[in-house]
Amino acid sequence: MHISHNEDSNLKQLLSFSITAIKASCGNFDIYGEKDTDIRAKELVFERTRYAYNDALEYFEDNFLSDITSLGLSLMPEVKDDGSI
Repeated sequence: MHISHNEDSNLKQLLSFSITAIKASCGNFDIYGEKDTDIRAKELVFERTRYAYNDALEYFEDNFLSDITSLGLSLMPEVKDDGSI
């Protein structure tokens, strides 16, 4: 991405929207975290933002479906034998 000072607020907004969208699709993560799931989620946020920036957001989900699904499964809370989370 070619970033200028004028686009800074636009990119921040796109990143914010992407964080919200990935959390809605996959589950909660820490964008600043260092766990494997946090790093994978951050990568998806960057990729979604890149698609949004380039006006191609409609292709993101199809192109990253396996990554989205995998992350979503990794972020699912574990259920204990007694049925509790």
